[in-house]
Amino acid sequence: MASAQIHAMAVVETGARIGADVKIGPFCHVGPDVELGDNVELVSHVAVHGRTTVGAGTRIFPFASIGHQPQDLKFHGEPSTLEIGRNCVIREGVTMNPGTEQGGLKTVVGDNCAFLANSHVAHDCRVGSHVILSNNVMLAGHTSVGDYVIMGGGSALHQFARVGHHAFIGGLAGVENDVIPYGMALGNRANLAGLNLVGLKRRGFSREAIHDLRRAYRLLFAAEGTLKERVEDVAEEFEHHPQVHEILDFIRAGGERSICTPRDVKDATS
Repeated sequence: MASAQIHAMAVVETGARIGADVKIGPFCHVGPDVELGDNVELVSHVAVHGRTTVGAGTRIFPFASIGHQPQDLKFHGEPSTLEIGRNCVIREGVTMNPGTEQGGLKTVVGDNCAFLANSHVAHDCRVGSHVILSNNVMLAGHTSVGDYVIMGGGSALHQFARVGHHAFIGGLAGVENDVIPYGMALGNRANLAGLNLVGLKRRGFSREAIHDLRRAYRLLFAAEGTLKERVEDVAEEFEHHPQVHEILDFIRAGGERSICTPRDVKDATS
């Protein structure tokens, strides 16, 4: 704590672990079980409580509430945690809650994420790395969000729903079901609206890889046969395509929610 810069009007409770070169601005409150990694910055008016770990280089902006009691009426004070990764940006009014007994006692956020103003990460969420939650995005409890996911402003993810790596969720979408990796979900209630082609191109996926993903997508969501049958057909045809198998593994793994599908066959074949 010797190298930390702590404003005279901040409160850092005894027991808090403060890394090197941490900056804690005015009117911040850091609880006794909190750990702030090296170079973390709490700009001002930030409250960090509970068994919360904040990774090195993360910046948290005013009026964020990090690590306070989950918004779950079944919570009864169990020793749950919130883990936030390195180099995240957590903007004004963001709320993040620790886990509960029903969800493994842990909420986890990866590295290099951006949580824009008033977004919410509920209890027992699993958020990957390089994720962007735009303003007012809401993640309900027990949800899972993969790496490089972008969620548009005002969108919401239903309890226990999953979003695969590199997916895109449109603004104001209400997502009730699982969104496949590389998928794009739009609308309220959301339907699968194709692949996240813009994101794939921006992240350097080859034309061949994108072409194969598009062919696999059309086959997976064609009208013929059951989804299980189509999964096995696609697995055989794209035996050596890792991105396609990532989608297939996601579908096979299943979860509490159904798979988000296109509104009609035309959406899947366009």
